[in-house]
Amino acid sequence: MACSGLQPERGGSHQAANPWESTALQTGPSTPLTEARFDGSQAVGRVLTAKASPWMHKHLPGKQANEFSYARVDGRDTMAVKAESSASLMRQDLRVEPQDLGHVRFSWKVPELIAQADMARRESDDSPVRIVLAFEGDRSKFSLKNSMLSELSHALTGEPLPYATLMYVWCNTRPAGSVIVNPRTDRIRKMVVESGSRNLNQWLDYERDVRADYEKAFGEPPGALLAIGIMTDTDNTQSKVQAWYGPLRLQPLAVAQNAH
Repeated sequence: MACSGLQPERGGSHQAANPWESTALQTGPSTPLTEARFDGSQAVGRVLTAKASPWMHKHLPGKQANEFSYARVDGRDTMAVKAESSASLMRQDLRVEPQDLGHVRFSWKVPELIAQADMARRESDDSPVRIVLAFEGDRSKFSLKNSMLSELSHALTGEPLPYATLMYVWCNTRPAGSVIVNPRTDRIRKMVVESGSRNLNQWLDYERDVRADYEKAFGEPPGALLAIGIMTDTDNTQSKVQAWYGPLRLQPLAVAQNAH
C-alpha cells in the first residue's frame, strides 16, 4: 500500500540484488544470519548503511525459535520461515532520524492463515507474518506497568522495551487500516494491511508511509527508528505455519517524495 492509501500490487516478479545474503546460522540467543543491501539507491545507502548492523536471528525468552532460511521463490529473493508452536524474529538494528523517515516497502507470501489467531487477545496473539519497526521516544512517559515490563525485558533479554513498536500484520478478520493494541502493552500497536483469506498463496507488495502510520497508531510524531524486523509466531495457538518475506526497503523522506 503506497502512502497508506493505495492497494498492494498483486503478484509479479521482483528483480533485485539479493538483500538476504546469508552466512551460516550459528547457535545462541542472538546470531548473525544476513546482511541487507536494501536498494540500489545511493540516497538509501547514505542514510542507512553506515548506521545499520547485520541482520540477526533474535530468539525470545522461553520460546521455541522459528526456522529461517534464504530461498529463491517465484523469481524472488526471499527469507523463508517455518514456525511450529514457536516465535522468533529476524532483526536489523539501525538508526534513522525522525526527519529522514519516509516509506517502507515490503512483500510477503502466505499459504494459509492461523485459524485460531486473534491479535487482540493475549492467549491467541499469533500471526503468520509481521513487519516490525521499533522507535525511540521519551521513556519517562511510560506507565508503571510499562516501566515494569521494560525492566523485565531488560532482565530477560538484556534490552529494555522499545518506547514504541509498530507492526504491519495480516489479520484474520479486522479490515485493512485497523489498529490493534497489543494485549500485553500499549507500546506495541499493529497496523492491519491485509485481512481475510482472499489473497492467500500469492505475492503481495506494499509501500507504507512510516510517519503517517505511526501517528495514526500512537497519536504522536515518531522518534528515531532504531530497528526493523520480520516476525512469525505460532506459540500462543500451538499451531504450524510457513511464509516467505521479500526484502525490506526503507526510503528516506526526500526519495519517497520524489518517487510520488
